[in-house]
Amino acid sequence: MNRLLGWLHCPPMGMLVIAAVLLGVAPISPEPHLLEKLRMLVHGELRRPLDIFDLFWHDWPLLWIALRLLTPAWAGRCPVHDGLPR
Repeated sequence: MNRLLGWLHCPPMGMLVIAAVLLGVAPISPEPHLLEKLRMLVHGELRRPLDIFDLFWHDWPLLWIALRLLTPAWAGRCPVHDGLPR
């Protein structure tokens, strides 16, 4: 389980924040996709599989950040960095 939790801590937080901002506002006009899909979800209009995938695609960095913040850093180390010399 610690190895699974370790994958949450592999990418640097800065990279996740940049991905969250870029995917959260893309495309900027006429309305960011994330806001459009969340509005559709609230109004019960999110039915097509493509729209559900699109919501997930624009939301995954935010979900990753939330999971990373909810799991303690000591729960697991990044398995990619374990084999590298220090």
